[in-house]
Amino acid sequence: MQQLARMKDIHGAIEQLGILAEVFEERRAALARDAGVTVEQWRVLEEIATEHFIPSMFARSRASSQAAVSKILRQLLDDNLIAVAIAKRDRRQRNYALTNRGKRVLDSVRTTRQAAIDAIWSDLPAAELTAFRTFARRLSERIEAYARRESGRTAPDVAPRIAF
Repeated sequence: MQQLARMKDIHGAIEQLGILAEVFEERRAALARDAGVTVEQWRVLEEIATEHFIPSMFARSRASSQAAVSKILRQLLDDNLIAVAIAKRDRRQRNYALTNRGKRVLDSVRTTRQAAIDAIWSDLPAAELTAFRTFARRLSERIEAYARRESGRTAPDVAPRIAF
C-alpha cells in the first residue's frame, strides 16, 4: 500500500512538473510575442547583446543546427533588429550587433520579463525559493545522469546533450 501511495506521489509530482514547464514556456512565448519576436529570436538577441556571439557555438550550446541559427539571423536582419559586419581581424568571421530597434525590442522583453518575475516570484519566502532551487538542480542532475546512462546503452558513439 505504501508503494502505491509513493507511486501516486511520484506521478503527481511529474504531472505538476509538466504543467509548470508548459506554463513557463507559454509565458516565455507570450513575452517574446508581445515584443514582436519569437523565443528563439529573443535567445539570439540576448546572446548578440553579450558581444561574444558566434553562431556555430550558439547552435552547439542549444543542440540546434547551424542552418536553424542562420535562419533566425536572416529573420533578425530582415526585421532590422541586428546588423552584421565582416570582422577586421579575420574576414571569414562576422560580427553581429543589435541595431537601435533591436536594443529597444530586447529592452522591452527584459522590462516585461522583470515585471513578471517581480509579480510572481518576489513575495515567495526565501526558504521556499532555496528549497525549490536545490530540488530543481538535483532533479536536473538526476535526469541528465539517467540520460547519459541510457545513451550509453543504446548508442555508445552519441555524446550526451549536456556535459558536466
